[in-house]
Amino acid sequence: MLLGFNLDKHCLKALRNTVLLSLFFSISATVSMAQSLETVPYVDLNRYVGKWYEIASFPQRFQKGCNATTAEYSLSNKGYVIVENRCNKDSVNGKRSYIKGKAFIVEHSGNAKLKVQFFWPFKGKYWIIDLADDYSYAVVAHPNRKYLWILSRTSDMDDALYQEITSRVEAMGFDKSKLKRTKQF
Repeated sequence: MLLGFNLDKHCLKALRNTVLLSLFFSISATVSMAQSLETVPYVDLNRYVGKWYEIASFPQRFQKGCNATTAEYSLSNKGYVIVENRCNKDSVNGKRSYIKGKAFIVEHSGNAKLKVQFFWPFKGKYWIIDLADDYSYAVVAHPNRKYLWILSRTSDMDDALYQEITSRVEAMGFDKSKLKRTKQF
């Protein structure tokens, strides 16, 4: 007996299936909402390549102790982007750390979604979610919102511009309190 009603096995099975389907669609909607992150509509890779300075990021284990962090992108003749990341460990004058990888463009993404690979066979999502018209800054993230980098063509960024960018990423569902400014030269 359920809520004062006498239900047979078929009714209980139907009720159970309805509850399970409701839970499934509820969880699916939550996961889908968490994954919905808009990228910029188009990235001109010829303008995007070059040196970028990390202005701020969500701290990651693989970047622990990094200062004066930069990323340099170049186009390979094989159709992918060469990624060279550098940082100085423990201080801006610390020991230089370097890693080289590849970034593969996701088809039909306007070049705004890439899959970056530093260690085969693992690839990480690299989505460009904000980009200055003049390519002077970029914001890169993972759709799970656990990874975020604010990049600039210069080692310093105007504080008003930084505040504008962080307000936009907060509106996209990122916790801007997790951002840590990167020490540059």
